[in-house]
This record gives sequence, C-alpha cells and structure tokens, in this order.
Amino acid sequence: MELEAATMLGKLIGAGLAMIGAIGAGAGIGIVTSGAVQAMGRNPDAAGNIQTNMILGIAFAEAVAIYCLVVALLILFVF
Repeated sequence: MELEAATMLGKLIGAGLAMIGAIGAGAGIGIVTSGAVQAMGRNPDAAGNIQTNMILGIAFAEAVAIYCLVVALLILFVF
C-alpha cells in the first residue's frame, strides 16, 4: 500500500512541476499583448499588421502551455 501511495505522490508532484511552464506562457502572452497595445497606440495606421503579429505570437506562447498540459496528463494517466 505504501508503494502505491508513493507512486501516486510522485505522479502528482511530476504533473505539478510539468505545469510550471504554463506560468511562462501566461507571462509571455501578457508581455506580447502589452507591447502590441502600446505599438498600436503610437502608430494606429499599422494596427492591422501589429494585430496579426500579436495573434501569431500569442498562438506560439499558448502552444507551450498546451505542451505542458499534455505532458502533465501523460504523467498522470499513462505512466
């Protein structure tokens, strides 16, 4: 019984550590959005181009969070 509890504890700790990457993704999205809003405020004529690049940057940052989630779920349910 102790071995099962230790295994489950290890899985939970590993999944929690895997999700630390989501913090970086959240911070990255905030920084990208802040920079884009400031740039659009300084140059409204380029807002369309800036917004396109902002959405692309947010998608890449969000992909990192999704990878972290997938790794955490694999740790919990596969291994």
